[in-house]
This record gives sequence, C-alpha cells and structure tokens, in this order.
Amino acid sequence: MKKSGRPFWIAAGLCCFIFLFSQCLQEPARSHDPRGSAYAGSQRCADCHREIYQSYINTAHAASTRPASRQSIRGSFAEDLNHFVYHTGLTVRMQQKATGFYQEGYAHDTLKQAERFDIVVGSGRKAQTYLYWKGDQVFQLPVSYSVQAGSWVNSPNYPAHQVRFDRNIPVRCFECHASFIPTTATSAANSRLVDHFDKNRLVYGIDCERCHGPAAHHADFHQQHPQEREGRFISSIKNGSRQNKTELCALCHAGITPARQSTFSFQPGSPLNHYFNPDTTKVSMDSIDVHGNQYQLLRASACFRKSQVLDCSSCHNVHTKERDDLALFSSRCMTCHNEAQHTFCPLATRIGNRIKNNCIDCHMPSQPSRLITLLSQGQKKPTPDLIRTHYVAVYREETEKFLAEHK
Repeated sequence: MKKSGRPFWIAAGLCCFIFLFSQCLQEPARSHDPRGSAYAGSQRCADCHREIYQSYINTAHAASTRPASRQSIRGSFAEDLNHFVYHTGLTVRMQQKATGFYQEGYAHDTLKQAERFDIVVGSGRKAQTYLYWKGDQVFQLPVSYSVQAGSWVNSPNYPAHQVRFDRNIPVRCFECHASFIPTTATSAANSRLVDHFDKNRLVYGIDCERCHGPAAHHADFHQQHPQEREGRFISSIKNGSRQNKTELCALCHAGITPARQSTFSFQPGSPLNHYFNPDTTKVSMDSIDVHGNQYQLLRASACFRKSQVLDCSSCHNVHTKERDDLALFSSRCMTCHNEAQHTFCPLATRIGNRIKNNCIDCHMPSQPSRLITLLSQGQKKPTPDLIRTHYVAVYREETEKFLAEHK
C-alpha cells in the first residue's frame, strides 16, 4: 500500500512559513518617504540619534515650513487684534473656524475673498508668512506676521494699497524652506511660469536627510549591526572639505538664484555649480543684500580669506538652537582671536572682560534688507527686515555705539 505524503508536505509548508516569518522579523521597518526608498525618514534617524533629533526639531531650520495650526501661527485671532487695514474700506481679517484658519479680504464690509492658512513659512523668531493651496498650485496670503512689531503686517512683495491673494509660489521657495515637494507640471499664465505640485508628497522643514543625504541604507546597516560604531553608508559632513561644507549651506544661503536643476537632488559633496553659480565677486553692501546671501558675505570676509579651515560649522552648530546667544558665538570667534596669538580685540583694554560676551554686534551687525520689507499697521513706508550680516569686518558706527553703551 502506498504511504500518504501529506505529513511531509505539511512539515515542508510549516518550515517555509517559519523561514519567511523570521525574514520578516529581520527586515528593518521601511518608511514611506515621499522621496523614495533610498530615504529613511527623520523618525528612523531619531531611533539612534534621539538626543540630536530632539534638539534639532527646536531649531529654525526644522521649523522653516510647517502645517498651519494654532501652535504654528504666531499672530493673534482675538477680535481686537485679528485685522490689518490697508486704508479706509479695505481690510483683511484673520478668522479661526471649525474648518481651519482663514484670511478674509473685505471691501467696505463686503467679503471679497477668503483663503485658508495651509502652510506656515518661518520659525516665528522674527516673522512668518503664510501660503494656501488652490488646486495643485500654491499662493501667498496677503497678510504676514512680524514678531518685532508684534502685529499682522502686509506680506512682502504685495502692494500696500490693495488686497490681493494672487502671488504664486514657485518651487524655488520650497527648495530652501522645505525638504521635498515634486513638481508635477509647469504652465504659463500671464507671461509667467507657474509650478504645479503634488501636495501629498510635501516634506516640511529642513529634515535630517536634506543635509545628510539618503539614509535608508545607513539605517538598515546599523540596525542589523548595532556593534558598528563608525557611520556607514552616509555622507560624512564633518570630514568633508571646506568647499563641500560651505557649498552645502550655500544651497539655501546664497541668495535667490535660478537653478539649472532641482536642488532637491543635491547631496553632500555635490558640486554647487551643477545647480547654480552664486556670484562671489561682489563685496559691497550696496550690491549684496543681507537676505539669503550669507555665503557670499562670508567668503568676502578677511576671516574666511585668511583661513584654511574656517567654514559655516566653525561658528554654527545646526543641531542646536543657538540664536541670540552672543556670548557663545563670541567664544568661537576667540578660538582664533585671542591674547596668546596677539590677535585679540584692541578695545579689550578699555572695556575689560565684558568684551568677551559680544564680538558679534560690532563685527557682524544686523543690517536692513532691501528684498524683505514689512509694512506694519499705520505705516506709510515698509520697514526693512533686519538680518545679521555675515560680512565680518570693522563697522565704525557699531563700534562707537558699543563703546557708548559700555562706558
């Protein structure tokens, strides 16, 4: 009599199931990052770099764009603080509703247009502006918020005498204020090119992989080899050349320059000139605006030109919120400018140790931007945004002001 093979096949099937199940357990969790399978997503970075991640999410880079919410919008929606009046009869009111937050344009108390706050641009340290979706296009809302003024203000590049909602936002804005958004099409409208986007694939803020490059392979390897201490399959920014490190920052801090290709594809070590060529020949403050041109201003500085090692990370730890800590930045100046090397500030004998707390206001003062201006309520002329220059030099007027304050 022929024996049944059923027990054999049951046993074989069970073995296959156990093998496949064990493989699933070993397979690292995959993120569904909109940029593709090469990207891990910041949450996977946080699995091993929790302390750095928790510190970084509080920085301005991380908050450069966010979904609009009561927590992310700095301006007030209180009844007596929620409006901006252009002139008699023209007003924008900020309203909180069950469906979200809105800017409503009124002409003589008649509602003309209302659009929702969808995207917040800016960390809120100095100012914020706001964007809204209209289909697959993005537009700027007419009213922004100034922290310095403590009030709603007319948005940059909008006229100060009429309420408009029609400033279209191109991909270049997202390339410096977000980590990714795909352009699905580009069309022509009113003699201008208009970008269309996939809103469901927007990666807000500047995340880990925007600066460090795709990290899925890196995360997979170290999850499977936790004993390996040397970072594998990830770009080493620390060990990169000075040019590589400064060009990584220049990707967003070299001014508003048309790109040859999307800078979302830039990775650490990529030549910047494959994307655009920032003009580094102009050093006059009359020709370089302080907004976004920190790369050119730093390169023009004597500190940079006379050093072989000075780069952006010499002064900035981008993983930590350090803004306005003048004593900390001054201590980094003094790694080169110190008494031992006879390069310390000559004013030290007049001011004493207090000078060690603030090199910055004298040598890197805040300067008015011509590109970014904000019109506050009741003003006839817009106020330029003040941005700290990265052209390190001696500013006589600032020095005299400093001396007067420290007599």
